[in-house]
Amino acid sequence: MPDHSRSRDRYGSRDRAREYRRDRDRDREREYVRGREDDGKISSPGARGKYRFRGAESGYDSYDAGSGRDLASEDEREEERRRERRERRERRRLREEERACNEAVEGQRRDRSKAKESPATSPVKRRDRERDRRGYRRGQDEDDERSPSRDVRERGYRSRADHVDGERDADAEARRQRRRERHRQREWERERERERDLEAEAIAAAPRSKHQSTESTSSASHLLSADALARLASEQKSEERAGRTREEDEARRERRRQKKKAAAVGGGAGALGDEIVEGRSRHKSGARIVSGSYLEEGRSPEMKMRRRGGGGAAMEDHWKDEASWDDSFDDGSGQPRWKFWANWSRKKRIIVGALLLVVLLLAIIIPVAVTASKNKSDDSGGSSGSSGSSGPSNSNLDSISKDSIPSYAKGTVLDPFTWYDTEGFNVTFTNETVGGLSIMGLNSTWDDSTRANDKVPPLNEKFPYGSQPIRGVNLGGWLSIEPFIVPSLFSGYSSSDGIIDEWTLTKKLGSSAADTIEKHYANFLSESDYAEIQEAGLDHVRIQYSYWAVTTYDGDPYVPKIAWRYLLRAIELCRKYGLRVNLDLHGVPGSQNGWNHSGRQGSIEWLEGDDGDLNRKRSLEIHDQISKFFAQDRYKNIVTIYGLANEPLMLSIPTEKVLNWTREATELVRKNGIDATIVFHDGFLNLNKWDNMFKDHPDDMYLDTHQYTTFNTGEIVLNHTAKVEIICDSWYSMLKEINSTSTGWGPTICGEWSQADTDCAKYVNNVGRGTRWEGTYDTDDSTNYCPTADSGPTCSCSSANADPEDYSDKYKKWLQTYAEAQMSAFETAQGWFYWTWRTESAAQWSYRTAWKNGFMPEKAYSPSFKCGDDVPDFSGLPEYY
Repeated sequence: MPDHSRSRDRYGSRDRAREYRRDRDRDREREYVRGREDDGKISSPGARGKYRFRGAESGYDSYDAGSGRDLASEDEREEERRRERRERRERRRLREEERACNEAVEGQRRDRSKAKESPATSPVKRRDRERDRRGYRRGQDEDDERSPSRDVRERGYRSRADHVDGERDADAEARRQRRRERHRQREWERERERERDLEAEAIAAAPRSKHQSTESTSSASHLLSADALARLASEQKSEERAGRTREEDEARRERRRQKKKAAAVGGGAGALGDEIVEGRSRHKSGARIVSGSYLEEGRSPEMKMRRRGGGGAAMEDHWKDEASWDDSFDDGSGQPRWKFWANWSRKKRIIVGALLLVVLLLAIIIPVAVTASKNKSDDSGGSSGSSGSSGPSNSNLDSISKDSIPSYAKGTVLDPFTWYDTEGFNVTFTNETVGGLSIMGLNSTWDDSTRANDKVPPLNEKFPYGSQPIRGVNLGGWLSIEPFIVPSLFSGYSSSDGIIDEWTLTKKLGSSAADTIEKHYANFLSESDYAEIQEAGLDHVRIQYSYWAVTTYDGDPYVPKIAWRYLLRAIELCRKYGLRVNLDLHGVPGSQNGWNHSGRQGSIEWLEGDDGDLNRKRSLEIHDQISKFFAQDRYKNIVTIYGLANEPLMLSIPTEKVLNWTREATELVRKNGIDATIVFHDGFLNLNKWDNMFKDHPDDMYLDTHQYTTFNTGEIVLNHTAKVEIICDSWYSMLKEINSTSTGWGPTICGEWSQADTDCAKYVNNVGRGTRWEGTYDTDDSTNYCPTADSGPTCSCSSANADPEDYSDKYKKWLQTYAEAQMSAFETAQGWFYWTWRTESAAQWSYRTAWKNGFMPEKAYSPSFKCGDDVPDFSGLPEYY
């Protein structure tokens, strides 16, 4: 069995021998209080015998009670002699214990020294080490003639050896002192136990001897012995207490001497002592002391680390053999780094554990929240789109290499590898521009031979404007985001966030705005939408875009230029399906009306305000670039209508300023080569006012008017039949007159209208506003603007906002009649563009939803109702929705 595995009872045999001798001496000592008769002789009544124990050889001496001696004096002298003998025995015992302890420590030291020697150690080295242990030094037996360098080296050896020996002796002496103190403590406890037994036996023996004796003299003698025993016990206790005090003082003095001795060794010795305590050899870093007692006492670092299940160097070797534990120790000793918490307090562990738990929860919650937010953004753009949630395949990127993108273009809008969607784009890199605008994404060839339907000419032939009405649809809410069309982009915020338009939305999104907005661009509309527009019998598309598709200015939060390539792709898809395009600049710098669909809701800073002139200039620069680009031959057949600015609010902006800007912009785009019809808006002025305004306008211009009954409190309260009648009786004649230069302004087009008969759609009156229909639009006015406001029942938006599949047949019939009446009125002028093609949830504002659910004509050019026809009977249809 290895030395370090030996039992702690390695000195048990010596201890048992000492215990035997102590018990024997104790039994003998007890005899000195016990009186007895001499070999059966009967003492005379006047004579008392007292017997003292003289040892194993001498036996007992008898003293005559009547010899004349003073018994008390004799007892005191005898007690003094016994005390001296006891002290001698105690000193002899302590010397024997100290000698045994020294021998044990020396044996341990020899064991350590032997353990350091490998079996392969040379005989010469073993001899030298043995001589060192005996106090010799190498070279003492050699000749005196040695080299100076060897003397210096050997002096160094001796110095280091003395240094180590001194430290080793100090350590050994400290251990010996601790063991002596433990031995003394144990002996003191045994002595106290013996005293208690001695007193108990003496007290019990005195009355027993008294009553067993038949002579009074004998009884008296025994009583006297009991008294002497009591005095002896008291004196012995006092001496023992004094002895213990002396021993404790001596132990304290010895500990101070050891501390002074250790301090005298010096700093180097202290460091070396630390190595020894930690279990490292001074000869080899990381080596372990394998002394049995050292490990048995639990002072090994390994024992502290791996107290349960083993310890020692063998265990450490096991750790080091495991590949996963490489470099887990600081210096080959102590606790491994991976278990740095082993010495932490319970409180510290709880605090650190709680912090780690919080970090873990945050690490889980934050990615989940970000993912959910991104999914929500994806849903907002794609909930009504036809693109899958998995995203575009972008397979056309496989045909090019990332190395084909110049370094200056990587990561910009010219880098197709940064585009979310590349389908339908030419991804071959080019930095060519027209009017400062990139042609990246376009193919070099195009085909204008297609037509929307057999009622209209193909693209490469002139459309008969004036003789054939335009039947078109808007792509609202797509490149110019509008809350009621895509409410999912806005509904995730609280009112305190103030997210009410594209300005505040992109500002809130911050660095993620580009990703969110482009996904909306890519997912809201797809190629199938243009195919359905063609299938629905429509022939024109009005595409909204805002100035940030071209550029942005300092302080703008908008996502710049990404919308530009989607605008170009939309035009190419319209070309594919024979649909002509009306370009509509929906948002100009500074906002032309202060409404959310201009980009920023609030004040008007275009032509008016502190930045009015600056934004006037900027808006003309935008048209300068746009017109140069779309003046290319590839757009002459498809971009047939060119809009200047959507809905400039002439009720707030001076009409003269707007008309002057309109003239200047028209002349600019004409100069740049635009042959398309120029469109400008009526500014929400009464159409009768245009009879004598802007009559000297440039050639080939359309007046654009937007007609909605739902925002007019005088029309929204009409019942179903009355709404159809006002369109056919009032709007029809009004539009016919304004469309003629002899009775009105001239060619007029209705750029926006819808079949919605309520303002119930979410956010249609701005984010956070109520409805006129239910009387919640104005907080200061609770009037219900609906047909049953006075007679009841109370009007509700629940049916108007219901799923269109749940609409009754009568309600669908009315909605279709209402739409076809408006088509009929607008077609007395230049035609119409429905607002809008697609929405997320506002069914009565989506041409696609109405067409697919049966409350739009199957073909736009073939309605079932026209003004002049009998108005159907809607008497059975509730008027409160």
